[in-house]
Amino acid sequence: MRGHRFSKFIPAEQGPNSKFDQLFDIFQQLLLMTSGDVSEAMSWLSELDRQYNLTNDSYGIGDFFDDLKKKGYITEEKQDGESKIIMTPKAEKSIRKSALDEIFGKLKRSKTGGNHHTPHMGVGDELSSDIRQFQFGDTLDQIAMTESIKNAQVNHGIGDFMLMENDLEVVEREQKTTTATVVMIDISHSMILYGEDRITPAKKVALALAKLIRSKYPKDSLDIIVFGNDAWQIQIKDLPYLEVGPYHTNTVAGLELAMDILRRKKTRNKQIFMITDGKPTCLKEGIRYYKNSFGLDRKIINKTLTLAAQCRRLDIPVTTFMIATDPYLKQFVQNFTQVNNGRAYYSNLQGLGGFVLEDFQRNRRKNVK
Repeated sequence: MRGHRFSKFIPAEQGPNSKFDQLFDIFQQLLLMTSGDVSEAMSWLSELDRQYNLTNDSYGIGDFFDDLKKKGYITEEKQDGESKIIMTPKAEKSIRKSALDEIFGKLKRSKTGGNHHTPHMGVGDELSSDIRQFQFGDTLDQIAMTESIKNAQVNHGIGDFMLMENDLEVVEREQKTTTATVVMIDISHSMILYGEDRITPAKKVALALAKLIRSKYPKDSLDIIVFGNDAWQIQIKDLPYLEVGPYHTNTVAGLELAMDILRRKKTRNKQIFMITDGKPTCLKEGIRYYKNSFGLDRKIINKTLTLAAQCRRLDIPVTTFMIATDPYLKQFVQNFTQVNNGRAYYSNLQGLGGFVLEDFQRNRRKNVK
């Protein structure tokens, strides 16, 4: 009888520090930058490996490619008689999750609780994580027992235990509201000009917002619009494949489409997020495009401001995230924001996600009467 033989156990590399996960994080970034082109992303990854030695003798780019297929992130299909490697829905979902972690996951909660309260705090039907002193009218089910008993022990001692009104703390309530959000993404040619990739951060923010809404606010709605010479709606699953075109900036068409979408929503809370880096330069008149990229055109600007006022009358705030710092463009955005009574942020590419999350939560908690 041979019995048992023991040898040193060497576990397979796994978790966030494994070679696959390290390469996969980079690969997801490359997929966004290449608009979902798997072959191009793999070529870039190979070049990065050549320069920075991302792999080793035991795990190479070929192994990573095989693992992508085994794990169901990529697949091969026939297109126009040729085989092509494409992303699977699993990969698209993973990219949304990665964008959520990257854009919103690093934002820290304030120690004193949320900064954006609804005007009707304490009388809503959704418990929050904020705790405050008991006030007349609070219900018994709101009382935070652990904190209240701790206060009683501190204030009166353990030997003669008493629970008084000033010991009580309650869990805050918020109005449970739903919000309809439309995100407008500028895909004009200027989003990749001047040696700066501005479209990839915009896509990441939209993907992160989509993941946040689907996971935390499933009753909310999110629609994505892109605008260049024209404006059209895209599905969330199409975001990784979004490309900048040789377009001008038809902000009017984007606002018209956004308003049309929001008119059909039954919720009272509606909002538009517009991510852009340039001025309106295009207008459609019938079948003709009126274009002027040489400065701010009075005809185009006036039409844009008219729509801003129309959004205001419909109680639809427009929040503009401006990825540009030119003084005359800032002046236009200030005028647009004043007419709409909305908000504007002049953000760099790194701070964009934080602004979007703050404004989304602020508008979501607003109770429109």
